[in-house]
Amino acid sequence: MAEGVRRDEEFSGTKPVEERHRIDEVRLDGWMRENVDGYQGPLTVLQFRGGQSNPTYRLDTPARSYVMRRKPFGKLLPSAHAVDREFRVIAALGKQGFPVARAYALCTDDTVIGAAFYIMSMEEGRVFWDPMLPSQPADARRKIFSSKIETLAKLHQYDPQAIGLGDFGKTGNYFARQVDRWTKQYRASETQHIPEVERLIEWLPKTVPHQERVSIVHGDYRLDNMIFHPTEPRVLAVLDWELSTLGDPMADFTYLLMQWTMPGLVNADLKALNIPTMEEAAQIYCDVTGSAVPDLNWYFAYNLFRLAGITQGIAGRIRDGTAASAKAMESAKRTVPLARASWEYAQKAGAV
Repeated sequence: MAEGVRRDEEFSGTKPVEERHRIDEVRLDGWMRENVDGYQGPLTVLQFRGGQSNPTYRLDTPARSYVMRRKPFGKLLPSAHAVDREFRVIAALGKQGFPVARAYALCTDDTVIGAAFYIMSMEEGRVFWDPMLPSQPADARRKIFSSKIETLAKLHQYDPQAIGLGDFGKTGNYFARQVDRWTKQYRASETQHIPEVERLIEWLPKTVPHQERVSIVHGDYRLDNMIFHPTEPRVLAVLDWELSTLGDPMADFTYLLMQWTMPGLVNADLKALNIPTMEEAAQIYCDVTGSAVPDLNWYFAYNLFRLAGITQGIAGRIRDGTAASAKAMESAKRTVPLARASWEYAQKAGAV
């Protein structure tokens, strides 16, 4: 998802393919025979539950299972749903031994199934939806969080140029460009007037922090966007690279820390649960990267503004008839609360 908002079990439950998402399975089977190493049919196609952005399918064969991500059918916003970028980044990172699904093949020919798509491996493991990890023993909780945080730090340590991603995005002014991007996306999807958003659109570009480093940024790095090993407390595959680009690693890092301010962790007894505090989480990351924790208020305002842009995009897709999930309506309703929370952090950072 670049859904940037909670979703229900996209990778832990399937259903028959909805009528509006049906594809030509015979043509897909033929394409996979020619383009996917080791592929052998027959092919059974199911759809993962949820997924408001790029529709996602489980492809089962007698030998193994695959995942297919495709662009939505219909009208799309500029730069959204770039499955070719998703494929490129997981292919490059997989070669470095970073935990991602195996990238098998990309198809940019719309005539095969009606939209561009790519095929990756189906990683069997665990997805944790509740950040308090109620299903896990106390000693595993801290290890799961540490693995998540250390994996992000590892991502930020790669030199994009050295792994073939030097042109995966522009290298400077990341936050300025992101604010501009989400402002345009918000305007393109605007369905209501939100005063806090108008203030943020004016204030954020004037107060952008200086960028120290350039790294690959994931863009939506959350616990439920990764698959953990079936029995061990370690990340097996990071999912959902739709928002990935080159940028300031502080974007991912502060988005990660913000999860301690969100429902789930915000009022939890972290000590009793044996889950790191926000400060401890920051230290785990900084120990790997050698970076320091910035003043978080501007970054938290930015992250919430971006989430408001994402949920407004979902609202726009509901209006245009291209939203891919019944959960879309619920996400769209979050735009105003997100905007208000963003403005509160902006005020803490000095906005008036």
